[in-house]
Order: sequence, then C-alpha cells, then structure tokens
Amino acid sequence: MPSTMTASGKTPPSIQATFEDAPAKLPEGYVDGHFGNRSWGVTVKRSEDGKRTWLYGEELSGTDIVSFNLYRLAGPGPILKPCEMSSAKGIEFVLGFEPSPAKAAFRP
Repeated sequence: MPSTMTASGKTPPSIQATFEDAPAKLPEGYVDGHFGNRSWGVTVKRSEDGKRTWLYGEELSGTDIVSFNLYRLAGPGPILKPCEMSSAKGIEFVLGFEPSPAKAAFRP
C-alpha cells in the first residue's frame, strides 16, 4: 500500500509520531489554552529523568477532563496510559490543544 505524500513530495509524519513529540512542546506546570473552541486549564509535570509525563486538563466552562501518563521506557516507543478515558481522546487533545501565548512563551 503506498504511503500518503504532501504536495512537496514528502511523506507526512504519522499521527503516532506527531503525538510522541507533542507533549514535549507543552509548557511545564499550569497553562490556560483552547481545545475545540473551549477554554481549558492544563497541568503538565515531567519526571526528573524525563521518562514520565503527566497531563491533567479540565474544561474551564464545563465538566470534561483529560488525564494520562506518558512513559518513555526502553523499547520501540512511548506507552500512553490514559486515566478513565480512551487513548484516542488523549491523543486528540494533545494534538489540538493550543496554550495561551503568554504562558507558551515561557517554555523551557
């Protein structure tokens, strides 16, 4: 089966590969932002050794939440462990969440 190509002739990264890089782009600590035209508050914590990323997000004007741990252990790729939700929901959230510009400027 042939792979998909962009107009430039390059193969776009898979959703999995894009997701694997996305949490590292989120600022450490608390940040406000938007997902799906709704305001969210998100907290990201990383272990000192960089092997675990914890994310917890709450919809600020509703009741929806997103919560997961992402482990980067020895092996072929990271392991996503969602908390009482689907992996797809966690992936969709991280790929679509847009931090507010004020906090996003302070990324380490």
